[in-house]
Amino acid sequence: MTDSPTRRTLLLAAGAAGATALTVGCGEYGKDSGSSAGASSGQELARTADIPVGGGKIFADEKVVVTQPEKGRFKAFSNICTHQQCPVADVSDGTINCDCHGSKFHIADGSVAHPPATKPLPEKQIKVRGDIITLA
Repeated sequence: MTDSPTRRTLLLAAGAAGATALTVGCGEYGKDSGSSAGASSGQELARTADIPVGGGKIFADEKVVVTQPEKGRFKAFSNICTHQQCPVADVSDGTINCDCHGSKFHIADGSVAHPPATKPLPEKQIKVRGDIITLA
């Protein structure tokens, strides 16, 4: 004779399985799900005149921010804050700014200018040909 599981045992097992499924499906707020919805190599992002000297421009669909720290020098970084993966909100006063928790990053190298972020923005590769900026 074998003992059948009790109703309580079955309900607890079902609840644990459901919680595991929910945990697996949840991600951190704003975290990139790994999709390749960003820009592709060679895609035109902007004209050099679109990027202000000492500032930058965010390309949300392409998941990139392009900056011009000095006249004629262009840099690109991920537009996702390294603190809690929120998209950055704007570029002003020499920094790339995240409104979620106040992190700021230097436009020249993506390094942290103001916490709570502790890691720099990952650099993205771009090419400037004439007055056109493309992803590399």
